[in-house]
Amino acid sequence: MSAVMAAPESRKLTPEDLLLLPDQGKGLELVDGELKELNMSFLSSFCAGRVSMELAKSVEQQRLGWVTPEGASYRCFPDNPKDVRRADTAFHLLSRVTEEQARAEGHCTVVPDIVVEVVSPNDLGCELERKRIDWLEAGAKVIWELYPETQTLSAYFLDGSNHRFDSADTLTGAPVLPDFRVLVGDFFRLPTASAS
Repeated sequence: MSAVMAAPESRKLTPEDLLLLPDQGKGLELVDGELKELNMSFLSSFCAGRVSMELAKSVEQQRLGWVTPEGASYRCFPDNPKDVRRADTAFHLLSRVTEEQARAEGHCTVVPDIVVEVVSPNDLGCELERKRIDWLEAGAKVIWELYPETQTLSAYFLDGSNHRFDSADTLTGAPVLPDFRVLVGDFFRLPTASAS
């Protein structure tokens, strides 16, 4: 009579394991010990770059803070301390990230003030909601979810409120960056060839 052996339970990965992967796991998040692949389309990446550029233009002259494009990893979730998330663009007020923290190797441990997520066609609503909740529970003050296909933006705030913007609406960075203003449609404006 042969004994049936139980299959070994797969080991959950840690944030340190993620850093040991090629490119420190760029394009991957770690949720509940499992790797989650981030599948950004070309258009989504382009729009994330536009948001990063608009934020940087607004904050650099006055040295208001740190704008990070897609790729930075964050380990700043008190309820899930082993999770690592990546924003498509993020902003930290200058006073919240020291130079020493900015130079530190590994995952950023300071939650951004503004988190930007650009929704790709293959993103699942339940995963977007979980990620939004994770960011807000960690203390992010504003979440912007951009939808390139419909050229709309949904803003979620730490106080539980939310607002939907169409491409013709003006978005502000309130309450974090009240002087930041941009036409939502600018995030989705595609380059066009000049007439010759």
